[in-house]
Formats: sequence, C-alpha cells, structure tokens
Amino acid sequence: MLRSAVTGVGGFLPQQVITNDDLAKMVDTSDAWITERTGIRQRHKIGEGMKTSDMAVEAAKVALAAAGKTVEEVDLIIVATTTPDMPFPSTASIVQTKLGAPTCPAFDVQAVCSGFVYALSVADGFVARGLSRCVLVIGAEAMSQLLDYSDRGTCILFGDGAGAVVLEPVEGEGTKADRGILGFDLRCDGSKVDLLYVDGGTFEAETRIGKIRMQGNQVFRHAVHKISQAVEAAVEKADLEITDIDWFIPHQANQRILNGVAERLGLDENKVISTVAQHANTSAASIPLAWYVGVQDGRVKPGDLVLIEALGGGLTWGAAAIRL
Repeated sequence: MLRSAVTGVGGFLPQQVITNDDLAKMVDTSDAWITERTGIRQRHKIGEGMKTSDMAVEAAKVALAAAGKTVEEVDLIIVATTTPDMPFPSTASIVQTKLGAPTCPAFDVQAVCSGFVYALSVADGFVARGLSRCVLVIGAEAMSQLLDYSDRGTCILFGDGAGAVVLEPVEGEGTKADRGILGFDLRCDGSKVDLLYVDGGTFEAETRIGKIRMQGNQVFRHAVHKISQAVEAAVEKADLEITDIDWFIPHQANQRILNGVAERLGLDENKVISTVAQHANTSAASIPLAWYVGVQDGRVKPGDLVLIEALGGGLTWGAAAIRL
C-alpha cells in the first residue's frame, strides 16, 4: 500500500520579536503574569508589507530543500490558514505563483489551530490514492492582524509564522512498522463556536477586520480532555500504544495545556517538543514550526514515531501518528 511520508520540514519566523515586556507597555500585564499563565515569553510579528503568503513561501522553500525536491516537482499545495491574504483567491494559489510552482491543485484549509492536522489528512488522501507525488502542506498565520491590543486575555497569546512539510508516497506493508502517516482522528463540535471566534467578517454591518474573542477558561477546560481523546483514537487507529511514541509535537497554545495533555496521556515530559515560550500560539503554523525546531536541533530523526495534535476555534481538534 502507499503511505504518505514526510520527507522535508521547514519553518519561517518574521524578524520582529515582541517580548512580554513590550506588551506590558501596551496593556495592563507583565512578563511574570504572562509567563506564569501561559509559558510564553515572546512572539514574532510580520513587518510592513509582509503577508501570510510570503511566510508560507519561505517555509515551503526550506521544506523542499530538506526533501531534496525542486519547485517544478510540486503537484499539490495545501495551505492551512485562518489569516489569508484576502477572502479569495486562496492563499495557496498566491503561494503557487510566488513559488513559481507548476499548474496543480492549490487550495486552503480553514480549521484555525487544527488546520495543519486537517490539511495533512487531506494531503494523505491524495498521496495514498496515487494522485500526488510531491505535496506541500503549509501552516501559515499572521495572527497579529486579528489581535485587539487592549484585550490582555488574547493579545498576549498569539504570534506570526509559517511551517511546512513535503509529503511523498512510499511503499508500505500496511502495518504500524511502515514509514509515513499511520493514523488520524479529526473532530469538530460546532456548538462551541462562541468560545473562540473572530468578531468581524463578511456579514458584519461595517467592513472591518474582526478581532479574536475567547472565553479562555472554557477553552482550557475543553482542551485537555478533547485533545487526549483524539490522541488516543489516532494511536489506536494506527495500532500503536502511547508508549511507542518517540516525540509528542503538540499545537503550541499554552504550556499548561501541553503539560496537562502529556500528564493525562502518561507521556514523558522529555518527549514533548515545546516552542510556546519562543513562538507563542501561531495557530495552524505551530505544529510544523515546532517540528522544524525539533529537526534542526537534532532531536527528531528519521525512523522516529511522532504524534501531533491541535485544538482550535470551531471547536475543531485532531491528532495524527506519523513515522518518519
């Protein structure tokens, strides 16, 4: 059978860094307050003239180079983003042009922080059916564009950045020893829309960019339980055990959530890759960015079994088990 193997990982962060002390000059907060509640110490922010597609392109170039692939070989582009360059066309189509990729399917997936997991599952379908041989799956977000810097409950949490992976087909035996994507679990509970959303858009009376609104305590309450639920289901579908996992690469929302999920699952904290302190929550970009960091510093190696998960607005959540 065909499996979807991750053959290259890339990341990109804008140059500008916003520290907790910088935010304390804008809103009633402090470095100690933010760090204690979230684990975040800084985040990156796009500069003047930069857009989501620009970050996506840079991350894609790094991933392609890591995979030893050329732009001309790309035959599918999927961008997970909740901050597209514009309502339409898709950011993926803009990325295709900026990269100089050939004519091929290119589209966006919108599942907020869960977007990368959702996009990876879509790409897996193309590869597993023999429809694509070199897929770019990109998570890219300019979350700073949605922040209300008078709301200390949300403006401290988010940052900008992009991460990307290259997927290619490999032959597998249909067992848990195969290389590639081994199991997924995706979920959504639309009745929880009001817990995390953006308050502006197409149907607003005035044309404006909306801002993030969140019931933080409620999101936290759902996060640990729902994420753990999806992780356990994805691991079971892959015929694995939690103890088989080499690296847990979660969505970087909040260090307390990361710790809570790891504890609930019985995962060794030394197996958890956390970049939340340096990157904050980059929504759909957070998993591939953390993955890229793990590859760059030598922790994540070929043959390792990686577990990814995320929860975001919708509420959407999901998990996947992948052997590198």
